[in-house]
Amino acid sequence: MAKSYGDDLRRKLLEAHDRGEGTLDQLATRFSVSLPWAWKISAQRKHSGQMERIEQRRGSRRKVTPEVEQRLRGWIEVQPDLTLAELQQKLETAVPVHVSVGRLWQVLRQMGLRLKKSHSTPSNATAKRTAGGGKSSLSASRPSAGEVDLPRRERSDHADDTRLCPRQRRAARA
Repeated sequence: MAKSYGDDLRRKLLEAHDRGEGTLDQLATRFSVSLPWAWKISAQRKHSGQMERIEQRRGSRRKVTPEVEQRLRGWIEVQPDLTLAELQQKLETAVPVHVSVGRLWQVLRQMGLRLKKSHSTPSNATAKRTAGGGKSSLSASRPSAGEVDLPRRERSDHADDTRLCPRQRRAARA
């Protein structure tokens, strides 16, 4: 990407123009810059009143400022089980800013606050299987209370069931 001209070149060209050393066309040739650039900086000075470049700000302003992050961190320290929707509501009432749940989740992740698993919910009762198809060595060899040890059914076991096999359903209609 092309680098912009420095403020010293802008200042020299504009000061020479102020002293009446030539027209913008002549000065652009003398300073080896394009005529449109000379017009542009002259117009910018008329508009802003300064010779230096005006800093360009790209993009929209951040909704989640460091102050908002501080509030979020404080709320979570006081009540760690707040949901994203509850945090969103608190933000809308305390600070007049709307942040989507997805953006709120991103901010919390960037702040280093992760989703904590609840140890009060029951664990999944499905046994983990290894790549070989059998149960892993970590799972118990016999079912625990409430589980039933049923044999696994294969796809071929459902060959006569047209509800489960779309190919047979199409063939039956034809």
